[in-house]
Amino acid sequence: MSAKKEFQRLPKTIVPSNYNVTLTPNLQDFTFAGNETISIEVKESTPVVILNSADIEIQSVQFSGGGKELEAKVELDAEAETATFTFPEALPQGQATLSVQFTGCLNDKMKGFYRSKYTSPDGETKHAAVTQFESTDARRAMPCWDEPACKASFDVTLIVPKDRVALSNMPVISESETKEGLLAVTFDRTPIMSTYLLAFIVGEYDYVEDRDSDGVLIRVYTPVGKPEQGQFALEVAKKTLPFYKEYFGIAYPLPKMDLIAIADFAAGAMENWGLVTYRETALLVDPKNSASSAKQRVALVVGHELAHQWFGNLVTMEWWTHLWLNEGFASFIEYLCVDFCFPEFDIWTQFVKQDLAEALELDALRNSHPIEVPVGHPAEVDEIFDAISYCKGASVIRMLHSWIGDEAFRKGLHQYLNKFAYKNAFTEDLWEALVESSGKPVGEVMSTWTSQMGYPVLQVDERKEGDKRVLTITQSKFCADGKPADGEFHWMVPIDIISSADPTKSIYSTVLKEKTTTVTLEGVKPSDWVKLNPGTVGVYRVRYTSEMLDSMIPSVKDLSLPARDRLGLQNDLFALARAGLCSTVDVLKVAEAYRSETDYTVWCDLTANLSAIAVVLQYTDCFDLFRAFKVNLFSDVGKRLGWEKLDNESPLDSMLRTLVLAQLGSSGHPETVSEATSRFDQHLAATKTLDADLRSAVYSVVMKRGDEPYFDKMTDLYRTSELSEEKVRILRVLGQTPNSEKLKSALQFSISEEVRSQDAVFCIAGATSSAQGRQLSWEFLQSNWTKLSSMYEGGFLLARLVKICTENFADRNKISEIKEFFEKNPAPAANRVIQQSCENIELNAALLERDGDAVKAYLSELTK
Repeated sequence: MSAKKEFQRLPKTIVPSNYNVTLTPNLQDFTFAGNETISIEVKESTPVVILNSADIEIQSVQFSGGGKELEAKVELDAEAETATFTFPEALPQGQATLSVQFTGCLNDKMKGFYRSKYTSPDGETKHAAVTQFESTDARRAMPCWDEPACKASFDVTLIVPKDRVALSNMPVISESETKEGLLAVTFDRTPIMSTYLLAFIVGEYDYVEDRDSDGVLIRVYTPVGKPEQGQFALEVAKKTLPFYKEYFGIAYPLPKMDLIAIADFAAGAMENWGLVTYRETALLVDPKNSASSAKQRVALVVGHELAHQWFGNLVTMEWWTHLWLNEGFASFIEYLCVDFCFPEFDIWTQFVKQDLAEALELDALRNSHPIEVPVGHPAEVDEIFDAISYCKGASVIRMLHSWIGDEAFRKGLHQYLNKFAYKNAFTEDLWEALVESSGKPVGEVMSTWTSQMGYPVLQVDERKEGDKRVLTITQSKFCADGKPADGEFHWMVPIDIISSADPTKSIYSTVLKEKTTTVTLEGVKPSDWVKLNPGTVGVYRVRYTSEMLDSMIPSVKDLSLPARDRLGLQNDLFALARAGLCSTVDVLKVAEAYRSETDYTVWCDLTANLSAIAVVLQYTDCFDLFRAFKVNLFSDVGKRLGWEKLDNESPLDSMLRTLVLAQLGSSGHPETVSEATSRFDQHLAATKTLDADLRSAVYSVVMKRGDEPYFDKMTDLYRTSELSEEKVRILRVLGQTPNSEKLKSALQFSISEEVRSQDAVFCIAGATSSAQGRQLSWEFLQSNWTKLSSMYEGGFLLARLVKICTENFADRNKISEIKEFFEKNPAPAANRVIQQSCENIELNAALLERDGDAVKAYLSELTK
């Protein structure tokens, strides 16, 4: 077998400036025909043109320029995804055109130009032709220079059936009938942009529309017959575009903004300029059947994708190495936007749980990676579409924003976006603009966070000297196993400190540049506590002495410590316990201080941390004792919230009710199980519709009972539902049954024709919530590997599937079993995930060995 060729970027000898492309998709035989005229500049005379092309047959290539008309021989390289056009003589320097005729396939892999299956209102199965080009799949729709720095403008014409909607990035400028009776729809020229942002769609859709305060036409396209489900996203987009215009100081540069729900869609959404594509669950809200959490997700995803219209589309990373800047930035700014549009979501507290906590968990592993990863072949890009690029990237930008202040941050962004509009930029270009606007050493500080993996844990010791408090702060790399790091690591750490005198106000700020520093705080009473990282803004953990921690517990109980600090405190403790740096029993004792907690996000994070311990205890004989511990912990908040939604209730209380009832029910609380079953029966009988906010909890509790009829009732409910959100809700719980035969049925159902391939992962993930289900899911993955790897073609969904089926075992024998399987069945896009899963299994096994007996003794004592 020949060695893989070293990856090389495309030559710069010829560059495109415009593509005039016409595509004719055939929705019956799933093919398309295309022709394009590419305006080029020949910078160096050469007989060879190399550009990207994949899964395309090229019929002819003609060059016209400098008085020459030449025809090329075409050579395709499937591995490199390139086409080489060789002409009989060197092309003259200067302006010219390439005319290319080609054909391709509307594939079913959710990438490139592909087909998406849907059911029409009259029950007929039909297909739309849609696109997903990021990161490197524009080359599957047309030969092109498919690199982010090869920007050009696009003139698109789609030739489609007259009864179909045709969309692209820009508005329609003309329509004409062809001699075949089709409609030729021509769109206005796009701005100069990267190929991965191009989009075209042909299908059947309804829409709702409005204009924002600047007159930009906004449409949300929905499945036929469901335009009302686009109304919420429309309202979000109407507020969001003017917010970003104001924040960035630059108007949205296109005349229209379309948002469209695609039935088959691998990612959550894609920021194509002027035509943003979404999974149905990320865009559609059913006024009667959508949960509060679903509305919040739609708001965040719309905010994220519209932020990209400036940050990513107007200014684009030069190469995929800088992907984190695109995604990390949009993942940060979406929260700014949602906080502006929906202050009732208290979204910045949720950021700490959804982004920062996830980043800290992954980045503590030895198999993590730096935020900024050198990328060669674009096939490597899928591996870095992960929590480091998105969540850690966003968290580091949030820390930077806090450190330099909003005014300097906005000013720097404005300078950066203006300077590089319609161009490409490197990470360093943004730092330069922020140095100029803030006067702070942004590049020097930030490079310590982007160029090395991991983050520090700050060990804090204190000495009381009257009304002075002397702190010694020492940084070291935090490793999930608690052992010293391999190699030298050092960060420049922005630090703030608060005290119990006023937990909302920083009393000291600095940047920790050394390994150890001593800080003297004035005017701190001996009875006051002090705490680092107010608001849990810093991307680090803090390890306090027992005395310092104990002094803060009363402020957790009486809620005088702000919610983000309460969240961060327990999150750090659980991580320290998993690393063996403190006792799991001590952390469970601290968890009891949260019995009176009222904040949804704090409960959400605490629940996730308890669930991580539950995963390990599932392999012991004290799991039932742990379930009893959880019933005791959640019972007070459960009684306070009850089952019925109050008038004018906060969406966060609705979400908290769902969370608490799910925890009580899954822990076997008899009253909760009984009430959930009763409400489910009434819902099925149509005597009382189950509130959308309660459904995920009720469905989960009912499935965990294990009664055989309920599995069949749940699958029937799946089949009759037309709302993607409801279908996903059901898929998530199908595999939670303790009935092993039904569990196997759920796994088989996940890859049946009834489940979209993008959604199979939800069903399998649900099955891994129990020890039995985890083992069956792992066996299922192995026995169906050929089908699953073909279904996802090595993309990020395959990596996600591998992760959920492997990471939560607690037996070291599984490590060799997993490694052996993937040595025989390589999955390059999942290589890092496989290493991380093996590391997590080792951590689980170590926790069980270290603390298992002590936890059992503690839980046993509680039940006496």
